[in-house]
Amino acid sequence: MKYILSASILSADFANLKNEIAACEKAGVDWVHIDVMDGHFVPNLTMGPFIVETCHRITNMPLDCHLMIEKPENLVDAFIKAGASNITIHPENNPLILNTLARIKAAGCRAGIAINPSTPFEVLEPLIPFADLILVMTVNPGYSGQKFMPEVVEKIAKITAHAQKLPTPPIIEVDGGINSDTIPLVRDAGATAFVSASAIFHHAAGIAAGVEELRVSLT
Repeated sequence: MKYILSASILSADFANLKNEIAACEKAGVDWVHIDVMDGHFVPNLTMGPFIVETCHRITNMPLDCHLMIEKPENLVDAFIKAGASNITIHPENNPLILNTLARIKAAGCRAGIAINPSTPFEVLEPLIPFADLILVMTVNPGYSGQKFMPEVVEKIAKITAHAQKLPTPPIIEVDGGINSDTIPLVRDAGATAFVSASAIFHHAAGIAAGVEELRVSLT
C-alpha cells in the first residue's frame, strides 16, 4: 500500500518557507497541504492563491489545497490558475458543490470533498461518487495543533467502506492531530493520505525526523 503524506504548511516557518518545503521534499513528503481559511467559514484567516503560486514556484510536489471558505465557487479558478493539484471544498452550506467539483475536474485537478467532525455521513454519502478525494477532518477546522478526535475514526471506516464499492474509489485523506500515535488509527480505518502539520514542522529533531517517525508508524 502506498501511503501519502501531505505536509501542512500551516505550521511552517513562513520566513523560511522555501527551505522548509525543500526539507519536506527531501524527507519523502508526497504533497504540500495548503489550508485556506476566510475568517467566516472557520474562525481563522490564512492563505490565498498567492501562497499556492509561491509554493508552485518552490516545488514540483503536488499542492493539496483545502478551501475552508464561503462560496468556494467564486475562487476555485484563482487556485487552479495558481497551480493547485487538488482542490477540496466543503458540502456544509454549499448548494453548488456538484457544479464546483465538475469545474475543478474539468481543469485537470483532483476534486475533493472535506467533511467536518460534526457533519454526519449522510450529508457526504450522495456526493462520494463525484469526488476524487474525501478529506475527513479529525479536529474542528481553523487552527493547527488541536487534539485528535477519536470519535471520528468510525466515520472514516464508514466512508471507506462506502467508497470501496465504487469502480474508482476516491482517496481517503485525514487531517487533524495526525502524529505517530494517531496515524495508525486512521490508517486502520481505511485512510491512505494523511495531513500533518505540527508533527512534521515542530518535531524536536527536525522535519526529516518528523516525517520518518510518521512513516515508521505506518508500517
